[in-house]
Amino acid sequence: MTHSLLAAYLISLHNMAQNREDVAINQSYLYFTVFVAGMGTLALEFVTSRMLQTVFGTSNIVWANVIGLVLLFLTAGYFLGGWLADKRPYPHVFYTLIAVTGFAGVFFLLLTSVVLKTAAASLAVLNVGAILSSLIIVVITLAVPITLLGCASPFAIRLAVQNVAEAGRVSGRIYALSTVGSLLGTYLSVLIFIPNVGSRVTAVLFGGILLLVGLVGLWQTRRRTALAVLILPLLLTPAVLAWTQGGIKAYEGQLFETESAYNYIQVVRQGDCNYLLLNEGQAYHSFYCDGGYVPRISVWSIMLAAPYFNERPVTVDNMAVVGLATGTIPKQYSRVFGPIPIDGIELDPEIIQVGREYFAMTEPNINAIAGDGRYQLNQLDARYDVITIDAYRVPYIPWQLTTRDFFAEVKARLTDDGVVAMNVGRAPDDRRLVDAMTATLLEVYPSVYAIDVPGTLNTILVATVQPTSPDNLAQNLAQLGSVDPLLRAAVETAVANQVPINPSDVIFTDERAPVETIIDSLVIRYLLQEGPEGLPGLGQ
Repeated sequence: MTHSLLAAYLISLHNMAQNREDVAINQSYLYFTVFVAGMGTLALEFVTSRMLQTVFGTSNIVWANVIGLVLLFLTAGYFLGGWLADKRPYPHVFYTLIAVTGFAGVFFLLLTSVVLKTAAASLAVLNVGAILSSLIIVVITLAVPITLLGCASPFAIRLAVQNVAEAGRVSGRIYALSTVGSLLGTYLSVLIFIPNVGSRVTAVLFGGILLLVGLVGLWQTRRRTALAVLILPLLLTPAVLAWTQGGIKAYEGQLFETESAYNYIQVVRQGDCNYLLLNEGQAYHSFYCDGGYVPRISVWSIMLAAPYFNERPVTVDNMAVVGLATGTIPKQYSRVFGPIPIDGIELDPEIIQVGREYFAMTEPNINAIAGDGRYQLNQLDARYDVITIDAYRVPYIPWQLTTRDFFAEVKARLTDDGVVAMNVGRAPDDRRLVDAMTATLLEVYPSVYAIDVPGTLNTILVATVQPTSPDNLAQNLAQLGSVDPLLRAAVETAVANQVPINPSDVIFTDERAPVETIIDSLVIRYLLQEGPEGLPGLGQ
């Protein structure tokens, strides 16, 4: 009996000591952990969106799904974290959770990158079944780290609140620290780490920090558990070594890829031409063939016809390009009109550098300017004979480049007989965006014309500062004389594909510009009618 009482007493002492170990917690380190968890949440969210962007693009639909899924998983995490904190309110459980979250952030995001590489290959050949299965796997893999991240704040509040009277102050402090961490995670991931080291290494860095913070917390509260959890970084090592190697995509003929602050950028070579692909890569944004050869009349070639909507004589002494990409439009204008001064504005400076290295954009007459198209255009002092606008982030035109107010600013940068030409998308039986853009241009310019680019879903809208006649283009073609064959072919194509305009009642303004709403409905309707097989690919 005595031995039984002694054993019970010793067990009781052990449990009391264990409970004291569990209850004792470094408040400052707890708050620091919450800060790091908030930083990791937004960093991993942006890594997730960047990874998905390389395959599924940057449309509003994709963004809505990314944000919606993240919020859904975080919501599940809040419930799970609150439940677990009430059931096992011990510091060592909390820090184990943080360490496992860091492990999951690295492992599952790297696994996602592997799955997305397969999805990218499937999308390139439009294997719909493989695309859908890849998307399902991505959703499952992302559920784990994001849900675990949601567990951190409610669990931390449960540990930090020692007195109900201070519950409001403590929870407010924790949410404030988590939010400040989220701000830092946003800026560090988007502006520094992703552009410089890539999305996969960024996932390793932020997930690794979470894992390290969890291990240190465990070492403070229960060292035996900390030693056991050390197996997690050992398990991660082969995954990190294997899954951070090689390219993000593996397209045939791929020459180059990188992640900038704005885009996933690819250069792919087919035949004797280099093509610029951005993000999901379902359309190319520039091309350059060896020696400057132009294999066919494209969207950018049609832009050459824009000044010929004026009456003769037609002269082009300078121009500006909003949406420079890697210089396809300026190169073709320089070929036809000589080395005229050209100011080209491109949002992404990394694309400009790619243009110089892979697209021979080294002409001294092309002045490449990195920055927002509207802002930078308004900073220029010159007046131009031609301004072209081709700033698609497929399938969207930035709304600020579609408004009556913007076109008034463009007009102020044009000469008295200047023209503006803009690339606008459409569906086979849906011209709502073209018609709305036409109506908006007519608010500023007296004459607007439309050219459907053959073999594409693009329409070039041309507006002239002076009142002009739709017959001018054909008359100028008849009197072209001896010119570069590219110019003749471009004007001939424009004449053959000029279509009547049909302005709608929708006028885009800086106050109200439902561009995304129209494009979203165009995309959904087109996919329902044509299916994914109708998507354009490289070379279209």
